[in-house]
Amino acid sequence: MTLVAFDFDGTLSDSEMTVLLGDQCGVADQMGEITERAMNNEIEYAESLRQRCRLLEGLSDEKAQAAFEQVTLRPGTADVIDALDEAGVYTSILTGGFERGVESALEAEGVGVETIIANRLPVADGKLTGNVEGPLIEGTKDDALEVLTATVGEAMASTVAVGDGANDLPMLEAAGLAIGFSPKPAVEPACDIVVESMPELLDVLKEQNIA
Repeated sequence: MTLVAFDFDGTLSDSEMTVLLGDQCGVADQMGEITERAMNNEIEYAESLRQRCRLLEGLSDEKAQAAFEQVTLRPGTADVIDALDEAGVYTSILTGGFERGVESALEAEGVGVETIIANRLPVADGKLTGNVEGPLIEGTKDDALEVLTATVGEAMASTVAVGDGANDLPMLEAAGLAIGFSPKPAVEPACDIVVESMPELLDVLKEQNIA
């Protein structure tokens, strides 16, 4: 068995959750600017996430759910996940994004993964508090990947990481095989292989005898 760890925003999905949430309260442009700075490694990811979530304070949970329901998977993502499932590969998503958006997108395509490690937006009195909780705020994806491999009983050398942004660098550098999905310039040097689409990713996984 091999373990594959995917990033979500920018990798399995071209939806940016915080921007979709920002659309619901008129701060999408500010969200996008902060996200871009973080993905290019110009600002610490944890700080960027907190800044973005503070902009969401007071957004109704109903509107937040409407944003999560707009999150979609890239074309061909379901084919990749299905092929890995058929090959007996353990699939996981490690994202600084939010559980509800990931779950909504997977459910819409009728696919699933074994593990989702993601963050959460606390709600009080039916509104977002502006805070964020979860394992991937200060915690890095290499730590999450190490815990996951230990839990599953898989060697780190047998893992595959797929990501695009600066916060994916730790897991890309730790994994046995690092695949960049249209990676940012600061991330590409850490990638063993670069792909630009889900069909191309599936071809690579087949060539590597993973799918």
